[in-house]
Amino acid sequence: MSPVRRKIQRLLVLFGFGCLALNYPLLALFSKTSLWFGIPLLYLYLFVFWILFIVFIAIVTERKKLPKTSFPIIPGRKSE
Repeated sequence: MSPVRRKIQRLLVLFGFGCLALNYPLLALFSKTSLWFGIPLLYLYLFVFWILFIVFIAIVTERKKLPKTSFPIIPGRKSE
């Protein structure tokens, strides 16, 4: 499987997860009048989810393929 195809699949999974996390049943769990550190629980949930979602998307899109060798390639040096 190509790395591009895997990246697309991971982004689709994140999209599905985002749709589920921002849908009615889960939002209803946090729609309470309680406060946590002075912040309404629903706002805190949405803000934390938003931050984590952005971080996960950045991790998936910025992932680079590692070189096949673990040693750095030195310019001008013959490979053995």
